[in-house]
Amino acid sequence: MVTDPIADYLTRIRNAVMANHRVVEIPASRIKKEITKILFEQGYILNYKFEDEGIPGIIKIALKFHPVSKMPAINTLSRISKPGLRKYASHDKLPRVLNGLGIAILSTSQGIMTNKEAQKRGIGGEVLCYIS
Repeated sequence: MVTDPIADYLTRIRNAVMANHRVVEIPASRIKKEITKILFEQGYILNYKFEDEGIPGIIKIALKFHPVSKMPAINTLSRISKPGLRKYASHDKLPRVLNGLGIAILSTSQGIMTNKEAQKRGIGGEVLCYIS
């Protein structure tokens, strides 16, 4: 059993990017699926597929690289709120990642969303991670 499944998810993606893998497979959960959808909508990954075979299921993520320079679309993935120390932000103090170039993913009362979407809705929540 993994103590922090979100940190495990981010680490698997980070390791796959560093090893120049094109596809990474991750055990699925509802929150990981929502984070994957956000990464796709924001243009950080090329594509994804949910396979519900077996008990946990699998998320297959196709990583995105620049066609010429072979640089990955994801530069940094950092876990902010950890099981031992939760980090929360109110609607007026939502974090800005790389002065607006990156995103922060939040868990709010209305679901998982980016800091920009939470700002529009005027809600705060738990800051899960930063991605740039």
